[in-house]
Amino acid sequence: MNLAFVESPVQLLNVLEWAHARPGAPPDVLPDGLGRRGDRAAELIVVVLSPTDPMSRGQLRRMAELARDEGFTVRWQEARGGTGAPLKTVRRLAPMLHRAERIVIGDPFSRYVQLLLTLVGGKDLTVVDDGTATMEFVAQLARGEKLVRWHRRGRRGPREMVLAPVTFLARRRLTPSRSRRVEVFTSMPVEPPPGITVTPNVFGWTRARFGPPKITRGADLVGTSLVETGVVDPDQYVEAVTALARTHGATRYFAHRRESSDKLHRLAVETGLEIVRPDLPLELIARRGPIGATVLSFPSTVVHTLPLALAGTGIRVAVCDISPEWLRDSASPRAQGFLAGVTGTARDVQRLPAPA
Repeated sequence: MNLAFVESPVQLLNVLEWAHARPGAPPDVLPDGLGRRGDRAAELIVVVLSPTDPMSRGQLRRMAELARDEGFTVRWQEARGGTGAPLKTVRRLAPMLHRAERIVIGDPFSRYVQLLLTLVGGKDLTVVDDGTATMEFVAQLARGEKLVRWHRRGRRGPREMVLAPVTFLARRRLTPSRSRRVEVFTSMPVEPPPGITVTPNVFGWTRARFGPPKITRGADLVGTSLVETGVVDPDQYVEAVTALARTHGATRYFAHRRESSDKLHRLAVETGLEIVRPDLPLELIARRGPIGATVLSFPSTVVHTLPLALAGTGIRVAVCDISPEWLRDSASPRAQGFLAGVTGTARDVQRLPAPA
């Protein structure tokens, strides 16, 4: 049995892509449109460690429906419902962890996942994409560094000191050994350390399940949570979105699930863009359509995933660089280099200069 832990809609999407790409997986969708059925579906159980924000929960519930349509078992776990929820969740999941032959995770930086990894011993592990964070995870693993999200400044508070042993042990679990194979299933350009297997994610399930999309005139703009994570100044961000929309004739703004309502309201008022709150990851929304002939984005996961999901449709994906003066004083010193790397390594996209 394979046991997957997901905390975001994108992670669950990529677990489905991983299951689709495995050797021997049933290849096609059934004629009744309900998705694949087969013995291999029974080999995967997906546990949703539910987040608290409403947008993520809504998208996860929609993705859980798609996973069930594919024949997979999905277990919804209210993992953050009160102070005692984490320990209760771990106790409930421990028997499943012991029975599983392979553990599939989406976010190796998650404290929750790291806590679960301390219980898995020598089991095989697969890390599926959780966006561009996969690039930083593999780089840190290769350099032998501790696992820290790229937008964090690395300060060690009381919580980090208490959880340091958990993070250390989780990192050991994510390192290959004689008894443990580690796989990274990714659409990102990564250079793994010796012993880690990289399997490319080409979004085969998404392309088989949805589309081709209806293409509209003009452009659509993809939002980012760089303001919410404290990386980009909100005023600079609004000005950049305004300039991009005006230059390229964008009419819709697909909001990131973590973007604040206040910021989105300001964007709607100042730019005139129609704000769209997607109910599924953007790769599926774009593949279903309608979608603009040009999709504009700042450095983010979609500049790597959309060209794959939209392969063969003729839709152009363009990425706008982040200017250094947009960064907040509180941003991590690594922010500019990391964002530049996200853009510079993207394939099959058009590079756009940062608006003045």
